[in-house]
Amino acid sequence: MMTDSQLIREIKDGNVELYAVLMARYQKKILSFIHHLLKSARLELLAEDLCSETFYKAYRSLHSFREVDASFSTWLYTIARNTVLSELRKQRSQQVSLDDAVYIPAAPAEVSPEQSLLRSEKVAKVREAINNLPEKQRSALILREYDGLDYQEIANILGQTVSAVKSLLFRARSSVKAQMEPYMGEAALAKEVEELKL
Repeated sequence: MMTDSQLIREIKDGNVELYAVLMARYQKKILSFIHHLLKSARLELLAEDLCSETFYKAYRSLHSFREVDASFSTWLYTIARNTVLSELRKQRSQQVSLDDAVYIPAAPAEVSPEQSLLRSEKVAKVREAINNLPEKQRSALILREYDGLDYQEIANILGQTVSAVKSLLFRARSSVKAQMEPYMGEAALAKEVEELKL
């Protein structure tokens, strides 16, 4: 299997059909990332269009891509984020959220309907807390917790330093915890936050 670098070299040399291989490699992750960013603005129906636009922009600019500056995936996430933010500005909405992106562990079979309902309410409160985060904190959280990117990759995508990314993530997690405290005790809160990958 060819690496991203090999594929890009081949594409730059004229084997443009190989761009489909690059697209197949990243399409699912980029689409998911875009969908998460569009969710609270209720524009998730635009996700596929913006994903296509992201890959089109990347293809048009591939000649200027330099691997010494960033990996292809980091460069692609940056294009995706900028495309979404541009669309949100166009739609006069700056609200970007994780709505349904929160990981919910499967409940054990012996959980009662009451416990299940209570769990759903807690998850909804966590989602609401995440929705209240500033855009950069939300983006950092999505990229770290749901896309599994490292600090350097997130820093490159958000145009921040690694220490700034760590600070964004710390503030995002602290804010979610603070917003959740009125709804549950500290021990329960710590457990919930841990289970929800925050």
